[in-house]
Amino acid sequence: MSKIEIKDGIYWVGAVDWDVRNFHGFSYTTHRGTSYNAYLIVDDKVALVDTVYRPFAGEMLDRIGEIVDPSEIDYIVMNHVESDHSSSLPEMLRIAPGAKVFGTAKCKAGLEKHFTCKMDFQAVKTGDELRLGRRTLMFIEAAMLHWPDSMFTYVKEDGILLPNDAFGQHLASSGRFDDEVDQHVLMEEAAKYYANILLPLSPLVKKKIEEIVGMGIPISMIAPSHGIVWRRDPMKIVQSYMKWAAGAAEKRVIIAYDTMWGSTEKMARAILEGIRSEGVEVRMYRFPYSDSSDIIGEVLEAKGLLVGSSTINNGILPTLAPFLTDLRGLKPKGRKAAAFGSYGWMGGATEEIEAALKSAGMEIVMPALKLNWVPSSEELKRCEEFGREFAKKL
Repeated sequence: MSKIEIKDGIYWVGAVDWDVRNFHGFSYTTHRGTSYNAYLIVDDKVALVDTVYRPFAGEMLDRIGEIVDPSEIDYIVMNHVESDHSSSLPEMLRIAPGAKVFGTAKCKAGLEKHFTCKMDFQAVKTGDELRLGRRTLMFIEAAMLHWPDSMFTYVKEDGILLPNDAFGQHLASSGRFDDEVDQHVLMEEAAKYYANILLPLSPLVKKKIEEIVGMGIPISMIAPSHGIVWRRDPMKIVQSYMKWAAGAAEKRVIIAYDTMWGSTEKMARAILEGIRSEGVEVRMYRFPYSDSSDIIGEVLEAKGLLVGSSTINNGILPTLAPFLTDLRGLKPKGRKAAAFGSYGWMGGATEEIEAALKSAGMEIVMPALKLNWVPSSEELKRCEEFGREFAKKL
C-alpha cells in the first residue's frame, strides 16, 4: 500500500498490521488486526503527526519517501507516548536530526524515559499553535484519553482532527476511510475499542467532547491513530462516544459462563429461555471459547449481565478470572447483574462473582441462583423463572 492523500497536501503514511491478534500485552484480542496511522502534512514546513510501531518504521519511511525526503521533515508532533505510536521516533530523529518535536509536558517526560535519543522538544498546551505556511496546527490537551500525556492535533484550515487513540478501532483494512469498509464491522470494532480502553474514563470523554464543541471548531474529518479515517460522517463516532460515555444501553442481557461437567451450562440455557420468553434479547458466551474483550464489547451496550460458574476450590473456574478482572477495572456504569452456578460438596463461586460485580459498580438485582450437583427438571424450571425475573428487572 502506497501513500494515500486524505486532503490536498495531507497524507496517510502509516502501516497496516494484518497479523496482530492481541493488543496491550493482555486480553484485548484484535481478531481483525489493526493499523498504526501517521500523517504527513506538506506545506512551507513539513510536519509528521505521530509515528508507527517500530517494526513498521520501514513502511512508514517508504511512504514518506514517495512524497518528500524524510530528512526534510521540520516538525514531529507526538500526540501520545505509547510505543505503538512513538517507538519509531528515534529512527525519525536519526534521519531528520533537525526536526523539532512537539507534545505535552508529560509527553516529554515519557519520551525521555522510553528513549535515550536527543531531541529538540517544545512542550505545548491547549490553544498553542504551530504555523506551517498555509496551514496551522492547533494543539488540544486530552489528559487521560487515554494516558496522562495524550493530546489532539487540529488542522485549522481543513477542520481535520488528529486525536491519536480517541475515536479509533483495531481494524486492518485495504480501505482507509469510513465509507470504504463494512459499517457493521466498523462500529462493532469502535464499540469494542471504547469498551476495553476508554470505558472507565467516560466522564473525561464526555467533558473533553463538550470542551471541543464549546470551542466552536468545525470538524470535517477525524483521523485517529488506529483504524480508518472518518470522512463521510465524522460526527457519527462523536455521537457514539457521547452515548457510550453516558452509559446508555439497550434492553439486552449478556450471559457469560463456564461449566465443569455441564450442570452450569444447563442452568445457563434454561435462564436464557426464561429471558427470551419475556421478549428481551439475550446473548450467551462460554469461556474459554469466547474471550474477555469480545464480551466486554457486548456489555458496553447491554443493560443486563449474568455471570455463571461451577465451583472449584471454593471459587470460580479460572477461565472467568480475566473477565471479572477486566470488569473491576473498566467499571461499566448503570448495569444490572446477578450470578448463578452449580456446586458439589461446597459452594463459593457465586459469592466470588457477586463480589466482583459489586466491585465493578454493577447493581446486583437478584440473589445468586446456586444449585447442588446436576439440576433436576424442577430446578431447571427455577432457572427459567430466574431468567424471567431478571428480564423484568431491566
